[in-house]
Parts: sequence; C-alpha cells; structure tokens
Amino acid sequence: MNPSGALNPSPRTLDVESVVHFDRLVGAGAASMHGWHAQSLDLRGRSRELLSLSPQGAIFLGCTFDDGVEDTLRGRGALIFPKLRGVPFNPYRGSLYTAQELYEDISATEYEATLDARVYQWSILPGQRSSLDATLAAALHDHAIGDALDEALQNGAFAGSKLVGVMGGHAAQRGTPEFADAARLGRLLAQAGLTVATGGGPGAMEAANLGAYLSGKHDDDFRAALQALAVVPGFRPSVTAWAREAAAVVEHYPDGTATLGIPTWFYGHEPPNLFATHIAKYFANAIREAILLELCNGGIVFLPGSAGTVQEIFQDACENYYGAPETVTPMVLVGREHWERTFPAWPMLQSLAAGKPMAERIFLVDTVEEAVDIVAGRAGRPAQEP
Repeated sequence: MNPSGALNPSPRTLDVESVVHFDRLVGAGAASMHGWHAQSLDLRGRSRELLSLSPQGAIFLGCTFDDGVEDTLRGRGALIFPKLRGVPFNPYRGSLYTAQELYEDISATEYEATLDARVYQWSILPGQRSSLDATLAAALHDHAIGDALDEALQNGAFAGSKLVGVMGGHAAQRGTPEFADAARLGRLLAQAGLTVATGGGPGAMEAANLGAYLSGKHDDDFRAALQALAVVPGFRPSVTAWAREAAAVVEHYPDGTATLGIPTWFYGHEPPNLFATHIAKYFANAIREAILLELCNGGIVFLPGSAGTVQEIFQDACENYYGAPETVTPMVLVGREHWERTFPAWPMLQSLAAGKPMAERIFLVDTVEEAVDIVAGRAGRPAQEP
C-alpha cells in the first residue's frame, strides 16, 4: 500500500522528519544534504549549519529559513518549493489532521470560521478546480497526507494494527437504532483488538468512530455519550451545534482509543466527525476511497446505506475479484432485508463471487455482533439463506 501515491520510492533519499532529526544528522558529522527531503520544517536559527553543508540534491518543501538563506541554498543546487500564498492550508504538512485542529475553538466560534470550513470554501471558489495554482496546492496536500498516513501505518499510532473498515450511510441520525448499532459495532471491533477505519464523516461513520473511541470506557459511559449526542441528531441545519455536542463528549472522555477517519473536501456538505483521533482528509475523493478500501487489511463491514455504500461494496468486490487469493479480505454485509430487497447488492455479489476465492470471504448477517465475530475470526461461516 502506498497512500502517498509515490511512483517510485527510492531508498537513496532521506526524509528529514523534524528539526530534531536535522540537528541529529548535523551532529553526527554530515557534510552534504544530497538526497535529503525536508518538509514543513522551521529551520530559522540554523543558518550556520545549512550554509556549512553542501545542498546539492536536497529538496525543501514549504520550509522556513532565516533571511537570505533560501536564495543561497537555491543558488548552490538545492530545490526549494516555496510556501504558497493565499492557501488556507499547509500543502506540505507532515502529519495527519486532528479534530481539534479542524474544529479549533468550535465551542466559541461558528463552524464557518473553522479550518475545515475555510478550506472547503477555498476549494469551491469560482474557477478554483481548474486553476493551476489551486490544483497544484491540492495535489501537493494530498500527497503529503498520504505520506503522513504511510508513517502512521508503518511507524505511528497504527503500526502493526489490523484495520477493519466500517462503511455506511451518512444519514443515520444520532439517537436512532441505526446509529446505536454502528456505534456498538465500532466499540466491539476495538474491544476485539481491531482498529476501526471509516470514511470519517457523519452518520454511521461518526457512530463507528465514536464506538471505537469509547471502547475502553464503561458501558454506562458509552450509553451516556449516545444519549448526550442525541440532543443534536444531525449536522443539518447546524454543523456548529452538531460539532459542539461531539466536542463536549470528547472533552468529557479524553484519551480515547485510536481510530482512523478518511474524509474528503469533495463532499464539503458532509463535515468530518470528531471521534476519529487521526484524520487523513483529502481533496481527491477517488484517491481517498481507493486508499480507504486498500488499507483495511482486516476486512470491511458494510452497514445499511444507499448509493455511496453500494459503490463501496462493488469497488471492494472488484479488488477481491481480481486479487490473489492471499489478498482477499472479508466483506460482511449487515442487514438481510436491506441488502437482499431494499438495495439487492447481496444477490449480485454472490453471482460475482461464484467460483472465485472471494466466495468464501463474503457474508450476509443480521447483527453487528455476528459481523464482529467474523472479522475477529471467532465464528464459522454463517448460513447465507434465511
């Protein structure tokens, strides 16, 4: 998996991940920065070190230097990508987002003033999606987010984790049985030692992230959180009220279990939920969807949904259909009535899987408990017919 989208990663380059890392390299006696890649580092106060090293072949993306240093480095062979003006986000950022960053001061300000809203407003300005500057900034940003996601999966919060995706509709309202089911699913998955990944939005996605986030809390706390959130059932008509209620729950229950959300500004009308502790938010929805499906090495649970969830079912099915047998992961559809009659994806999925290795990895169940048993390896194959 390569969320950053790098075409040909080279072992001969070195990512300088922090100012501390830079200092350590210099202290170890480095004489050249050839092959060094530095991203979003504040290198002010290190002019002497920078000017003493050979910069030929070094790349700096969105870094900050003392006056005059940037021109000197560029003149001596470094490639320097400057900070982009008029862009409300850092296209060279070195980490995933947090809800606190996207919703900074939401308890005192309106959603429209948050970073999340300002970035979306920027993205839909007239001509923005065809503007060279804007598309370049968005592409650089998505590459940086992919790189940060790679780091989180390989060496960070999710290193060694078995990720299970939870897909479902954004329309599930807080306070409904559907929302409670999705929250219970996320909670049970996390309690089984699995890491929950969602599309990072509202509805079933918020519920699954919430359940996982509170998986270490007592059942009474979990029920209290569900009850508190139900005061504001959805993000319409007010994203501000919806987000504030979630922020209050997070404040009351800090330090929850790590959980991943991968939303997109393409659907700006769907705000990211606040219960994903790590948020990989992309501009390009197609890239975001492909990455979300690909990284779920523990399988995917599909809760009742409509067009978007149906698309995700068959996008995942296509990967399993053509994949090597060893790469096929479980697909668990929850809700017989929904997936056999309301949106009959199950009969088509069965037909598609017939005679393929994936046939033994697709499941239709009635409850989220059954779904958890399957992806956690605690159950045999359930009967597929009523």
